[in-house]
Amino acid sequence: MSSPRALTYAVLVLAVAVVSTASILVRYAQAEGTPSIVIAALRLAFATLVLTPIAWPRVRREWPQLSRSDRWLAFGSGVALAVHFAAWITSLEYTSVASSAALVTTNPVWVGIASVVVLRERVPRAVIVGIVLGLLGSLVVFGSASGKGAAAPAPALGNSLALVGALAASAYLLIGRGLRARVSLLTYIWIAYGAAAILLIGAAVATVPPRFALTGTAVLLTLALALGPQLIGHTAVNWAVRRASATVVALAILGEPVGAALLAWLLFGESFSASQLIGFAMLLCGIFFAARAPQESSAAQPAR
Repeated sequence: MSSPRALTYAVLVLAVAVVSTASILVRYAQAEGTPSIVIAALRLAFATLVLTPIAWPRVRREWPQLSRSDRWLAFGSGVALAVHFAAWITSLEYTSVASSAALVTTNPVWVGIASVVVLRERVPRAVIVGIVLGLLGSLVVFGSASGKGAAAPAPALGNSLALVGALAASAYLLIGRGLRARVSLLTYIWIAYGAAAILLIGAAVATVPPRFALTGTAVLLTLALALGPQLIGHTAVNWAVRRASATVVALAILGEPVGAALLAWLLFGESFSASQLIGFAMLLCGIFFAARAPQESSAAQPAR
């Protein structure tokens, strides 16, 4: 194996390992009594603050050159990202980590559907197979009543929120796919992260009781979410997708729900029913076929 290829694979493994911890960090932050909307707001706020000194020189050069429509599109991407994180993080209050991670990672399936229905693009037959498998797998996971209890008190609600998170992530990816032809990655994610952070902070202020107090542990956990899955994971994937094949990237995408499920099993004792395992297998196969298409492999995955 050549050294550049080995480095690319190592970076992808690192990205998957880091992103797989997102659900676990969220669960621990929720155990500290932190509302999900606060976790989402702090994660995006910390990520934006850390990114600002790095991105600002490029943002300052590119912002005056952006058209009004591109600025609104970038803001719209931030709206989609805010909905993605608010819905997905809240889903972890109601369903298992495995179900939430598997369902929220179906965005290649929804992007494939949008490419056919909305954008009228011609997609490979493998993507059609992936869409069908992904939809069937989603139905099986969604309909599974197993796992009720402390880890999944309301699976139907949690699974629904995870799917909303996947749809919002798909909107984020579709907007970004068009904008990235005219806007650099740093400028794009700085605007999207900043807009999402502002919206989520506003939602937190409007909905969280004023007497709520953050614990120091919760602050550290949300900071870890921002530095790990949000910045390191996202950056590593974006670096690797331009150097790895579509199949390798698709397999890397599958690593996130698998890694999250294994960590939840080890740390929280979350088990799976036979129907869940069948649904997960169908979902992962669907994501693989949908994500390995060249036009999707180059789209940045929203790191969780």
